[in-house]
Amino acid sequence: MLWRRIRHIVKKEFIQVRRDPRMLRIIIIAPLFQLIIFGYAATTDIKHISTAVLDQDRSRQSRDLIARFANSGYFDLDHYVARPQDMAPLLDRGEARVGIEIPRDFAQGLAAGKSAPLQVIVDGTDSATAGTVLGYVSGILRRFSEDLLEQRAQMVRAKLVRLPRIEERTRVWYNPDLKSVNFTVPGVVCMILLVVTMILTSLAIVKEREIGTLEQLVVTPIRPAELIIGKVIPFVIIAYVDVLLILIVARAWFRVPVAGSTALLLALSGVFLMTSLGTGLFISTVSRTQQQAQMTSFFIMMPSILLSGFMFPIENMPQWVQFITYLIPLRYFVTITREIFLKGSGLAVLWPHVLALLALGVAILGLSASRFVRKLA
Repeated sequence: MLWRRIRHIVKKEFIQVRRDPRMLRIIIIAPLFQLIIFGYAATTDIKHISTAVLDQDRSRQSRDLIARFANSGYFDLDHYVARPQDMAPLLDRGEARVGIEIPRDFAQGLAAGKSAPLQVIVDGTDSATAGTVLGYVSGILRRFSEDLLEQRAQMVRAKLVRLPRIEERTRVWYNPDLKSVNFTVPGVVCMILLVVTMILTSLAIVKEREIGTLEQLVVTPIRPAELIIGKVIPFVIIAYVDVLLILIVARAWFRVPVAGSTALLLALSGVFLMTSLGTGLFISTVSRTQQQAQMTSFFIMMPSILLSGFMFPIENMPQWVQFITYLIPLRYFVTITREIFLKGSGLAVLWPHVLALLALGVAILGLSASRFVRKLA
């Protein structure tokens, strides 16, 4: 194997990339644009929920509860209705996503120490959003109840010397502010790395086959192994450039902390690149045109993203689907990236995921390279 020949192939690849404006946009602009878009769009935080309120009690306690919803930052009290039958049309038309109905004798029931009923109506068209909204509602009502209990306890303590109580002290580790962007952006980094490297590898090789230059390379003294290495090295360099740009934007724009070692993240990114570049090589062997390569890449990327745990927890998937996820490299890399970003984990914790990713990378890259060599023969 002569590295001089490989160096010339690498140089040729960079010249082709520089001459193709579309490729430059995919390499530099597309990853950053996707990171910014997904960083804002792929969030579980829901704010400004249009809410309709019916207060039939009109007491101090009911006004206090309504004020808590308004001051939470999640609910916009856009509609105040006077009758229960006015609530349903607002939800039917989509003008309100939540309805809060406080019945008469609400404050009287609380004063008597009884459970005071409260009706909350949530638009369940989007089940994920409805579940998050119900979580916000439960949190506000729980704090309201705790404050009422504290007031009662103060009255009792005025008569008793000592009253035992439980004092809750909570701490949130790794993401103290519970910002969803800190959880989603590391996953977006993995997704972009997969998309860019897979598409670049498959399109670049198929393009050469379309214009006939790949066959010209085959008849030269260049060996198949040298050709593969020379083809892959530029995309490895491009991938690392994208990773560094994405890390800079994630840190400077979204203020996502990197608690762990950046060097370890870059090293393990190389392990993941074995799988994505290997998949790109495989796509190039089954595709004759760039359009076929794009469609095949899309067919592989969508299941990888959906089953990686980036969007949906793997634990909530059916058991047979969970078994399939063990064959998806992105699953392990998403876990590795989030562990390094949020927890600062090292190899002592990550080694099972690294071994699984390494095994898949060697298998995918080896099989794709051997198939690519057979195609060249």
